[in-house]
Formats: sequence, C-alpha cells, structure tokens
Amino acid sequence: MEPTEHTPDQPSPRAPQPNQILAVPATVENCRTDYHAGADVRQTMAQQDAKGRH
Repeated sequence: MEPTEHTPDQPSPRAPQPNQILAVPATVENCRTDYHAGADVRQTMAQQDAKGRH
C-alpha cells in the first residue's frame, strides 16, 4: 500500500475536522464560563496595551 493512502477505518488527513467552537452551544452559562476563563488573557492584553501607550 502506498504511504499516501489511508485505510477505510482511518479518516483521511485531508478530511474536514469538526469545529470545536461551533460544537458548543452559545448558552448564557457557556458564555459566562468562557468569559471568566479568558480573564488572564484580557489582563495581559491590557498590560501590554498600557506599556505601548507610554
């Protein structure tokens, strides 16, 4: 078998993969959890933005 071929039990590496962001419903609770999980990222961005303004 050629190295570029795939067996039927293995998905093709070129096959589209499911989008994990779209797989999660946009409920209020999921949005709240996501917002709180990104607090450190927003804080880092604010610090970097403040440094750039000096």
